[in-house]
Amino acid sequence: MAAAARKAPKRAKSDNKPKSAPKTPAPASFSKEQELAAYDAMLLIRRFEEKAGQLYGMGFIGGFCHLYIGQEAVVTGMQMALKEGDQVITGYRDHGHMLATGMEPRGVMAELTGRRGGYSHGKGGSMHMFSKEKNFYGGHGIVGAQVPLGTGLAFANIYRGNDNVSVAYFGDGAANQGQVYESFNMASLWKLPVIYVIENNRYAMGTAVSRSSAETVFAHRGLSFRIPGIQVDGMDVRAVKAAADLATEWCRSGEGPIILEMQTYRYRGHSMSDPAKYRSKDEVQKMRSEHDPIEQVKKRLIDKKWASEEDLKAMDKKVRDIVADATDFAQSDAEPDASELWTDIVH
Repeated sequence: MAAAARKAPKRAKSDNKPKSAPKTPAPASFSKEQELAAYDAMLLIRRFEEKAGQLYGMGFIGGFCHLYIGQEAVVTGMQMALKEGDQVITGYRDHGHMLATGMEPRGVMAELTGRRGGYSHGKGGSMHMFSKEKNFYGGHGIVGAQVPLGTGLAFANIYRGNDNVSVAYFGDGAANQGQVYESFNMASLWKLPVIYVIENNRYAMGTAVSRSSAETVFAHRGLSFRIPGIQVDGMDVRAVKAAADLATEWCRSGEGPIILEMQTYRYRGHSMSDPAKYRSKDEVQKMRSEHDPIEQVKKRLIDKKWASEEDLKAMDKKVRDIVADATDFAQSDAEPDASELWTDIVH
């Protein structure tokens, strides 16, 4: 006998006195273990992306390739606040998110080079990788497409009656897409447990936000839908972790969606084909020297005598070895057989 159909979530009753919007919390106070874990996670993303850039330049990676260098603190801090079962979905600047969720560097790099051992068997490339085991739902090449999908993941959580949270990442450019606001409306109506993380790296695909957006405070983008938002220093992993703790608690307690505007910065161009001539080299260097997320953690570790320069060099070597192993695998693994053209097709 078929199971009785479950009812969709009821529309939340309109409340003229919504719960007061949360304020940006102070950065979290990290223990030695947390600082070291954050350093290790961000360093893996940085070294992996540097190698991906090299492989692209050598012709081993084809198609589009968008690097996450500079933005590592965002996904690292968010992951530190999530629990087993929480879902993650993002756009096409996605390699860092894959690594942060625990996906294997070998599988990610092999997908970049189009090999059988890649997460999409060599058919998806840089922008289209998934891992059901790690609750990572892509990797999407269409600007803003992940936002309604991430909202749907939150709907599924309500439908199933669990307390999982969906985290939907998108950028300042995607924040101007219409489907984003359709998603906001439904998420607010049904109080869906979704965290909208807007990674504001200032330039979208190459246009400064001041030239492309009428509302440049992206934390305010949900106000007409009664979705609160806060601005976060996306270059400080402790600030991200504190905001993520607040947001997950907000969602799990039934308050509905929330927006976290992560004020971050990408050091490279929009993609590997972008020379980034719309900003000065001095601007990029200033961000690197004053706000680099990895260097901030390194300084705290050394200042507090939680790690020495030699300790951190050893960590860097270990990370480089992992990336080198992934690179070797991605260059030696076989390309997919032609029969793969007919697999994983939904009719």
